[in-house]
Amino acid sequence: MEKRIFTSESVTRGHPDKICDQIADRILDEALWQDPNSRVACEVTCATDQVHIFGEITTQAELDYEALARKVIAECGYTRRGKGFDAASCRVRVDLHRQSPDIDRGVSRSEDADPLDSGAGDQGLMFGYACRQTPSLMPFPIEMAHALAKRLEQTRTSGRLPWLLPDGKTQVTVEYDGETPVRIATVVVSAQHEEDIGLQQLRDDILSHVILPVLPKELTDERTEFYINPTGRFVEGGPAADSGLTGRKLIVDSYGGYARHGGGALSGKDATKVDRSGAYMARYLAKNIVAADLADRCEVQLSYAIGLAEPTSVLVETFGTAKVNQQAIQAFIHSSVDLRPAAIIRRFGLNRPIFSEVSCYGHFGSNASRMPWEQTDLCGAG
Repeated sequence: MEKRIFTSESVTRGHPDKICDQIADRILDEALWQDPNSRVACEVTCATDQVHIFGEITTQAELDYEALARKVIAECGYTRRGKGFDAASCRVRVDLHRQSPDIDRGVSRSEDADPLDSGAGDQGLMFGYACRQTPSLMPFPIEMAHALAKRLEQTRTSGRLPWLLPDGKTQVTVEYDGETPVRIATVVVSAQHEEDIGLQQLRDDILSHVILPVLPKELTDERTEFYINPTGRFVEGGPAADSGLTGRKLIVDSYGGYARHGGGALSGKDATKVDRSGAYMARYLAKNIVAADLADRCEVQLSYAIGLAEPTSVLVETFGTAKVNQQAIQAFIHSSVDLRPAAIIRRFGLNRPIFSEVSCYGHFGSNASRMPWEQTDLCGAG
């Protein structure tokens, strides 16, 4: 088969966009911990010396938004004053109001109505994907990019490389033979660092402590290229160097660009928003179809209309790899899985405070292996 290449990227917890996602999901989790019926649509942006929290939240919870934000920022590693952004001194502005009653009337139902008939909190379309490239049934490039970003973070927090700072990015280019990864062609790691570290030492240390322990040896060779801090300097980083915003890393959050994405961001939204619950269900269906050996690749699209409980469309695409009739797979989904948003919330327990665990390093795959939408418990029903 014709060889091709594909690239995916990831970022560390200290990346400005990911700081925002983590603050938004920490607020969501705290609201759900106190009030499982909380409605949250929280956006966050950050820049030099400042964080802005805004959006719509309706909850019985009593939340200290500023304290939650500062705690997340400190956990991300921004604790040193005088560097343009730190947990203790940055300004935190909060502009939140209650959810629009026009949205609420589409989601809420009267007390005598079936609670599972609650409507979707917005219109939207979501994609879920699974394939046989990795044990987690995820595309190989994004799993590798996440593994490198996690290793970079762990190397910093462990103190093994004390000159590392919180911001960082990774990128992996993979060569394929058909749908099989056969070689890692290029690895890029950009790591924020202290000013007094020499470039050659930095590159040697990142290669030996971060990159080589992660990459599968059988997929690298003498032609594999490594680009470590390609500009030669990455001292200024984080929000002091680049603004951050929730939802701006949605491809990193999902399939690394290998599969389609509906466009809706995940973090900061409670599960009545189908951008979140629908995306999790679509992945669950696709993964179970592949895990049950009904297909080698599967993409599931769901779509919803605001105020309506049932999806407006369900599409299963197996790219010619189905082991059974594709229409039979789709019929099984329709007959066996309740796709109403409230039913998805009940099935996965999405009114629990679990979302901070996936606000960085991916909502799917090995990073989310303990999450209910990553389980293959549907397989025995088919």
